[in-house]
Amino acid sequence: MSSSALASPVSVGSRTGLGINVSTSFVAAAGILGGAAFIGSIVNPRQAALYVLGAVLGIVLYHAAFGFTSAWRVFIADRRGEGLRAQMVMLAVASALFFPVLASGSLFGQPVTGLVSPAGLSVVVGAFIFGIGMQLGGGCASGVLYTAGGGSTRMLITLAGFIAGSAIGAAHLHWWAALPSLPKISLVEAWGPWTALAAQLAVFAAIAAVTVVLEKRRHGRLIEANPSPRQGLARFLRGPWPLVAGAVALAFLNFATLYLAGRPWGITSAFALWGSKIAAVIGFEPASWPYWSSPARQAELTGSIFNDITSVMDIGLVLGALLAAALAGRFSPVWRIPLRSAAAAVVGGLLLGYGARLAYGCNIGAYFSGIASGSLHGWVWLVAAFFGNVLGTKVRPLFGLEVERVKLTSC
Repeated sequence: MSSSALASPVSVGSRTGLGINVSTSFVAAAGILGGAAFIGSIVNPRQAALYVLGAVLGIVLYHAAFGFTSAWRVFIADRRGEGLRAQMVMLAVASALFFPVLASGSLFGQPVTGLVSPAGLSVVVGAFIFGIGMQLGGGCASGVLYTAGGGSTRMLITLAGFIAGSAIGAAHLHWWAALPSLPKISLVEAWGPWTALAAQLAVFAAIAAVTVVLEKRRHGRLIEANPSPRQGLARFLRGPWPLVAGAVALAFLNFATLYLAGRPWGITSAFALWGSKIAAVIGFEPASWPYWSSPARQAELTGSIFNDITSVMDIGLVLGALLAAALAGRFSPVWRIPLRSAAAAVVGGLLLGYGARLAYGCNIGAYFSGIASGSLHGWVWLVAAFFGNVLGTKVRPLFGLEVERVKLTSC
């Protein structure tokens, strides 16, 4: 049998024969190098390194087309599990890297700590509505940034809603945080690094095995990815990369973030900061919100975004994705967006932003980095967000959004 499916904007088949966007590549590279020099001069070299690291993350995400949203959607709707299995590889490698280091408290002499948050009703509700937002907005936190950088104009609408929703969530978080909750629970501290690692690896293997069984039951076999039109150095520079390669690269880059930042990779706290700064400009008083009451957060709110680690990494990620898209010959923004699709982007973005604040993070800060840190709340986030994606996938057609399914034909 052979399979056919509609190609995604960054799929293998749609890249064949495309030339490099030279001028866009130059602009993106100049933005990365010039931005690093600027940040290094006004902040410090470590902040500049984090900015470049963000750019590398953007390149990896784009070239591997590493999406959380589409991976969950095609599994929910069509039982294709390649993307979910790649996520399990990413989490397994990251956990193996993180757990011994987090148990010791330092990495090459640098003090480090994991992203461990309380696991309560706010996480359940926040992750669930974040999951709905993923499917309506068309992306998760990392997906919104890398596809926006890659030229998706619709994602700019989602990003605007994401920022607004993050600010609203920051304003309301004190109310949600007062609801019943378990304290911060680190499996590394509770069980020790090796027992916790063995337990997590077993769960990752079980999830991957379930996807294999269900995919074979639905399709009779595992659906193979389309072959790459490029090989060797051309494939490395211009993509597309295998999903597993992207998964391993993301795990190691998160480990590099742990070393440089002293904590794992996150994305959405910057959106709350940007949204709150905008709110202050238009007449609100975010400084009075409990979310910004600590001295450290007051300094963030009143200071430059270039002093904020998450902000500089997010900006770097967008430029890295822009460079990757240009090298792949795929930077070609389309400005006409159907009204229902634009409405879904707004609603989805608001849900993404609000949900991320309630859940103490997104698919990166709560799911990826949370589970890699051994945080119980990361596992709670995964379950609640998955069910939100189930509902979001069912709602997509109401907004004219596709739910991809493979069409199998006999040879």
